[in-house]
Amino acid sequence: MALRTRRGFLKLGAVLGPTFVALQPSVLFGQLQDAARTLGRGVSAYGARSRFETAIRLLRDSRHPEASSSRTPLQDLHGTITPSALHFERHHAGVPDIDPSTHRLLIHGLVERPVEFSLDDLKRLPTVSRIYSLECSGNSRTLWGEAGATTAQSTHGMTSCSEWVGIPLSLLLQEVGVRPEATWLVAEGADASRLNRSLPLTKALDNTLVAFGQNGEALRPAQGYPLRLFVPGWEGNISVKWLRRIELVDQPYMTREETSKYTDLLPDGKARQFTFVMEAKSVITYPSGGQQLSSVGSHQIEGIAWSGRGRVDRVEVSTNGGKDWHRAELQSPIMPLAHTRFRFNWAWDGGETVLQSRCIDETGYTQPTRDALIAKRGLQSNYHNNAIQSWKVAADGTVENVYV
Repeated sequence: MALRTRRGFLKLGAVLGPTFVALQPSVLFGQLQDAARTLGRGVSAYGARSRFETAIRLLRDSRHPEASSSRTPLQDLHGTITPSALHFERHHAGVPDIDPSTHRLLIHGLVERPVEFSLDDLKRLPTVSRIYSLECSGNSRTLWGEAGATTAQSTHGMTSCSEWVGIPLSLLLQEVGVRPEATWLVAEGADASRLNRSLPLTKALDNTLVAFGQNGEALRPAQGYPLRLFVPGWEGNISVKWLRRIELVDQPYMTREETSKYTDLLPDGKARQFTFVMEAKSVITYPSGGQQLSSVGSHQIEGIAWSGRGRVDRVEVSTNGGKDWHRAELQSPIMPLAHTRFRFNWAWDGGETVLQSRCIDETGYTQPTRDALIAKRGLQSNYHNNAIQSWKVAADGTVENVYV
C-alpha cells in the first residue's frame, strides 16, 4: 500500500486498526545501548546464528534414533528456502561418515558402458542449480488418527525446500548408453540399510539430479553427503541418500521399501503401490497450533503451499471453517515443485473460528478435505496425507489443531 499521500497513510491506519498504537520515542533512543559500549565479536571461520534465535528441529521420540526422523520448524521460518541446519531428516540406519575421496558411484546393468564415477569426475561435468522442495511420504501421518499433533512443525514438518546443485541424471545415462530394453533403474545408498528404490526411466530422464550441493555448500551428511539422488516432486524416500549405485533394469525390483513399506493400505485390504507423486498441499504457519493472537484486529495469515505435479496455481483461505474461501496472495517467484509462500490479510473480531487453506496446482488438482480423503483412502493409508489442515482460534487467541 502506497504511503506517499495522506490518504494512503489513513488507509493503512484503518487496516492496522487497534493493533498498533502511536508511541512517543522511547528513552532508549536518548542513551547508548549496552551493545554500543563494547567491541563485538570478531570474524569467524563458519557463521553462527544469534543466540536469541532458538528454532530447532523436532526430534521424534524413538528408542532407535538412528532409524528415526526430525521435523522442520515451519512456523518459525521466513521465505521459502529452508536453512540446511533445519531441513527435516529421515534415516533408516543412521548417518554414515563417508570420505568423499574414496566414494564412488557405479552405473551399470542394462547399459553399453558400465562406469564408476568419483566425486571429482562428476564435478567436472556440466552442473545445474534447481530450487525444489522435498517431502517425506509419511509427512502428516499423525493426522490419520486423533487430532493430537500440536504445531505446524509436528503436523507438516517433514517437508523442506532447498537449492540443489548437481548433474542431470540424463547426462550420466547418456554417458553410459542405456540399452533399449531398460525401462527402470534401481538406486542404492551406502548407509547400513542399503536403502534402494526402483525408479521409472522416464522420470530419471526428465528432471532427476545426482546432487552434491545444497544451499550453496556441500550436502550435509544428514542429507546424503557426498551424493544423493534427487527426484523432484516424488516421495522423499526415492531421493536416495549416500548414493553409491544405479542399476538399469527392465522392471521394478520390488524392494522392501516398495512392498512391505511405502505402500498405502486401502479399505478393501489392497494396497496402493508406487504412489510416487506428492499431491498438492498447504498449511497455514501463522496463526498455527501453539501460537496465540495477542489482540483483535488485523493479522496476516501466512503459510506455504507446494505440489509434486508442478506449480502452485492458487491458494485459497477460509476464516470460517470452510464455509467461504478467499484467494490468497502468492509470493513470487512461483516455481514448479517448490514451496510457495502465501499471505492473506484478516481482521479477527475476537470470536472463535477455524482457519484453513487449500492449494490448487497448475493441473487443476485441488487439495482435499480430510473427510474426502478418508472416504477415498480409509484410515490405514499411513502415507500421502495431504488433507486440508484446520486451526481453531479460540476467543482467548490460542490456536490448536482440530478436525472439522
